[in-house]
Amino acid sequence: MAELLAALSLATDLGNGMPLERTMRTALMSVEVGRHLGLPDRDVSSAFYLALLRAIGCTAFAHEEAQAYGDDIAYRWTYFPVDFGRAEEVVAATRAHLALGQPVEARERAIARFFADGPRLASEMAAAACSVAVRFASRLGMNDAVSRGLTHIWERWDGKGFPQGLAEETIEISARLVTLANVVEIDHRTAGRDVACENVARRSGGWFDPEVARSFLDCAADVFGLIESESVWESLLDAEPSPRITLPLSRLDDVTTAFADFVDLKSPYLVGHSSGVARLASGAAAIVGLDEEERVHLRHAGLLHDLGRVSVSNGIWDKPGPLGAAEWERVRLHPYYSERVVMQSPLLSSLGPLVGMHHERLDGSGYHRGASGSQLTRAARLLEAADVFQALTEERPHRPARTPRDAVGVVQDEAEVGRLDRDAVRAVVETAGERAGRSRARWPAGLTEREVEVLRLLARGRSQRQIAAELVISPSTAHTHIVHIYEKCRVSTRASVALFAMENDLIAV
Repeated sequence: MAELLAALSLATDLGNGMPLERTMRTALMSVEVGRHLGLPDRDVSSAFYLALLRAIGCTAFAHEEAQAYGDDIAYRWTYFPVDFGRAEEVVAATRAHLALGQPVEARERAIARFFADGPRLASEMAAAACSVAVRFASRLGMNDAVSRGLTHIWERWDGKGFPQGLAEETIEISARLVTLANVVEIDHRTAGRDVACENVARRSGGWFDPEVARSFLDCAADVFGLIESESVWESLLDAEPSPRITLPLSRLDDVTTAFADFVDLKSPYLVGHSSGVARLASGAAAIVGLDEEERVHLRHAGLLHDLGRVSVSNGIWDKPGPLGAAEWERVRLHPYYSERVVMQSPLLSSLGPLVGMHHERLDGSGYHRGASGSQLTRAARLLEAADVFQALTEERPHRPARTPRDAVGVVQDEAEVGRLDRDAVRAVVETAGERAGRSRARWPAGLTEREVEVLRLLARGRSQRQIAAELVISPSTAHTHIVHIYEKCRVSTRASVALFAMENDLIAV
């Protein structure tokens, strides 16, 4: 399991604007400090897995962060190392970095919004991130201690954290370790050993548990030596503590599906996209005669193909107008990052080349390599066609969703002009037709037909008023449905609703 979580952590690094392997370094520090503190093996083990999963909720509030501040990734990068217990640090970071690079008026609005509403938005962000992180942890087979730690990851020793305002030893010891290691990693990388140690000493008793801070300072030289090693990946796998959490190969599909949902939470426009692509691609593979192993391979590639999306800001993905040249270049690189993340795991590395090809085209007009013709395997052609068809049937910020009939026409036209493979398109269209004929005898959690309609719109980021208008019901009726959905699904945030919808295959009509 450590190997898979380490690969996923590369995606969360990208999603937070951080260098690759920064989460792994945080995990290494957490283990070393925990051992120096003399903690039981179970607590050190929990800290290890918690560190790797710390940012698994980072996509949960990305849409809202970008709406408020223009760039979700830059927003998180701005405040990760900032001590919110020191107002002067918060003000300085905000004025120096928030919305930097945006037009002057947009930047001024973002700064004003932060000073007016920043604490509330930060609390909502933490709540959304924690709620989906716990669900992901459960799906990945984590124990209760790791799940509890994920709900405490934004808390502070002095009680000034989010979302619960917990303090001192009411915060899981694993979370106290990871919180310190997370900040030390940034300070060490950006300012060096001395500054990192000075900041730990200054923040002891405020942001950090004094005992954890003291333990770190006692073993700082060993910790820094460990994270400065040439092979962080190998060091991490060697450091995995007992008891270890293992994954039977029979559950690999559960893990890749969780990775897919992690990506698709990033934007309301993407909810259910990766699972939809995987379903179309694997179904089409059966139609063209690929064997079971190849079909499973293609399904996993479909689930993981968009991991690199998290490297691009929602300010770009959710933009209703045309993209600028620099923005388009960021988009063109996301298949490269998907491939790079997948290639890091020996268990998943065989999927890498296929994952990296999902935006290529037969005539060489695709990206990121501009591959063409015989360079594109049969599996790659199926994945490309599935991705195009699925995207066409989903709403995007610049256009409404196409009907399945219209989507069929578009992909057939693409095949006609030589951009998509004809056999692949034919198989994807046939698979999509089979899915369109499905029916559900009952909905999960006791949801009614109308509540499922509301849930789909809620997962797609619609407000109560927008839901009322689209379904031609009153705002008060929409509100009642939303309350019932939250109660029945046992969730409390839009991101949790979206995740519930994906887990229960409720997105597609």
